[in-house]
Amino acid sequence: MHVFLNGDLVPEERAVVPVTDRGFLLGDSLFEAVPFYGGQPFRWEPHMLRLQQGLKLMRMHMPFSSKQLLGFAHRLLEVNKMSDTLLRLTISRGSGPRGYSMKLAQQPVVVMSLHPLPLEPKPQWRLITSKLCVLADDPLMQLKTGSRARNVLARAEAEDQHADEALLLNNRGEITEGAATNFFCVLDGMVCTSPIAAGLLPGVTRAAILEICAAAHIKTAERPITPSEVRNSQGAFLSVSTMGIVEAISLDGAELPRTPLTAKLRGAYLEVVRRETGTE
Repeated sequence: MHVFLNGDLVPEERAVVPVTDRGFLLGDSLFEAVPFYGGQPFRWEPHMLRLQQGLKLMRMHMPFSSKQLLGFAHRLLEVNKMSDTLLRLTISRGSGPRGYSMKLAQQPVVVMSLHPLPLEPKPQWRLITSKLCVLADDPLMQLKTGSRARNVLARAEAEDQHADEALLLNNRGEITEGAATNFFCVLDGMVCTSPIAAGLLPGVTRAAILEICAAAHIKTAERPITPSEVRNSQGAFLSVSTMGIVEAISLDGAELPRTPLTAKLRGAYLEVVRRETGTE
């Protein structure tokens, strides 16, 4: 397996960064995970736009343009003979003196690696609510940074309870997102998802689902959602780049209602993927 490292394609075992790298030491990094189907990315530009927004807020410099990165990505797929895959793009601020100051860390490290997509993704997930909390209106929650300790611990909570995903609440008791997913539920026939300001990552797949709903004249709302509302909903599902739409079938051990909207939206999402990547 080869990976991209600062402009070169190198064998994975030789792709190393120094122990002084701030991504390793402080989580001072950003990343994106882009699925490729038939060798073509799904929604590359929205991923790059989110990355650019993160770079601006983090005061980091990307030494490659979006076009250059996509060219390198295609070379990486070709060298590794992979067409259906997940590409992870990571940019670290690089190395610098010990401490938090970023002034002397001006040599970013850019890495791209490929990872298999799930061959048979589990279509139905059991959820729990995490004991961990996030802050509403925190702009850092909108960034895909390398600081993912909360997400790691939330997923561990789910695994401890034999569940598949943990939902994070904010300081107001509202659902924000899953450890690695965005969350939707159907309330009074309307597809609802938490607003960005609740404290969540604006997922690319989340945005695609809202577009699909608009095209199909399905009513949507971005509004606060509580766990009690989910239990009384008509159904719930998650969105994630690697699998699209996954149905939620329980929350904290209580079975959730099922809605035919989930299957309808999943089919529509797969159709959009096939059309946009030319894999029809």
